[in-house]
Amino acid sequence: MASVGGVRSETFGIGLRAPHVAELLAARPVVGWLEVHAENYMGGGTAAAELDAIRRQYPVSLHGVGLSLGSAEGIDDAHLARLERLVERIEPARVSEHLSWSVSGGSYLNDLLPLPYTEEALAQVAANIDRAQTALGREVLIENPSRYLRFRHSPIPEAEFLAALVRRTGCGLLCDVNNIFVSAQNLNLDPIAYLDALPAASVGEIHLAGHAAVRRDGEPLLIDDHGSAVAPAVWTVYCAALRRFGPVASLVEWDKNLPDLATLLGEAVKAERNAAATLHADADAR
Repeated sequence: MASVGGVRSETFGIGLRAPHVAELLAARPVVGWLEVHAENYMGGGTAAAELDAIRRQYPVSLHGVGLSLGSAEGIDDAHLARLERLVERIEPARVSEHLSWSVSGGSYLNDLLPLPYTEEALAQVAANIDRAQTALGREVLIENPSRYLRFRHSPIPEAEFLAALVRRTGCGLLCDVNNIFVSAQNLNLDPIAYLDALPAASVGEIHLAGHAAVRRDGEPLLIDDHGSAVAPAVWTVYCAALRRFGPVASLVEWDKNLPDLATLLGEAVKAERNAAATLHADADAR
């Protein structure tokens, strides 16, 4: 593929959602790679057949939303087995999951719930990651969450918690710069200091997305809703991440108020141009 300012176009991808599948297979637009939610393709039928067809045309990454790596109950055997079969069939470029939990008492909750960053939680999450990586036979990238509250007892800063998981398990990291910006605004944190605390060599993917601004009890709150174009302030954090991590595989997610495919692809082009300008300027400065 071509490059812009020395940045290779295959670095930039989009999150593929069901309404765009038919158009993508028919038009075969130029895009570096695609990411899908693993749980949508664990069964058979039309969805599985479409993913097989997509995989023949594009590199694909699997992004999990249900492994519940933060669960004190451990990982569900059946869910992990389904993911293992999907990974074997698709041979994805990358596999990622969230630093969260979503299972309690055998019931799946329709949300990615936060956990306190304690030594006990660190040990449990590390054990769950070890089990997942052993079953899958590959590295799993762990995504930082968006945050809306503080736990009363959570003594380990999030970026340090992620760095500790890397050291203990050999996992990689998925750096979601929109989540960093949302959390920083909601909890009065420094997004650049957060980036600086992550182990740069372990970041294997970057996510970009839109967010919504609302008010709760009269106070402003940002919500990571993936329902709009990437905000200018998030592009700024993205460029800072590129300066820290280099030309990492970058993806634009859009799940709510889904635009047409051309608009989504245009966001990936914006990522490519931002990366080219940032890395070119960085090279000139050296």
